[in-house]
Amino acid sequence: MPHHTSRYLAEGPRVGIRHFTYEDGAEFTARARESKDLHHPWLFPPDRVAAYTAYAGRLIEDPARAGFLVCEKDGGGIAGFININNIVEGGFQCGALGYGAFAHAAGRGLMREGLGLVVRHAFGPMRLHRLEINVQPGNAASIALARGCGFRLEGFSPGMIFLDGAWRDHQRWAITAEMTGPRTSG
Repeated sequence: MPHHTSRYLAEGPRVGIRHFTYEDGAEFTARARESKDLHHPWLFPPDRVAAYTAYAGRLIEDPARAGFLVCEKDGGGIAGFININNIVEGGFQCGALGYGAFAHAAGRGLMREGLGLVVRHAFGPMRLHRLEINVQPGNAASIALARGCGFRLEGFSPGMIFLDGAWRDHQRWAITAEMTGPRTSG
């Protein structure tokens, strides 16, 4: 029987996750342009290929970052993205998550499935122990995603991140490997 190799790092019933590539620029930026109303004022993903190339390059080249595209298995289109930033190894083994759904995929549960896959990948092959999400208090969809994937609210940070011309308050959500069950080897 032939061995089938998936193009995904991890797969669920409806989505797979894979790393960013430079070749994804045209689709990613088209989806970002289509999703401006959904993203504003929370998020500003690159909507031009040159900006995407710089953005993807940081995720591809910087060992303190890992970028994942959430792709629909039926057709393979990009549904959203999840990045692990500020990865610290050693005794900390932690990273900070950022994510966004594209408008055509919003509200369909695809990002919840994708975030679950990224969490398992981070705690498995990446050997991280803790993931954090910082969310503006008014971003109900992002808070629901964090809560729905098992993250716990740990605190509130006034004026934490500079976004859209101002320092914005954020809630801090986190999950640890112990909260997700036995650790898988990677």
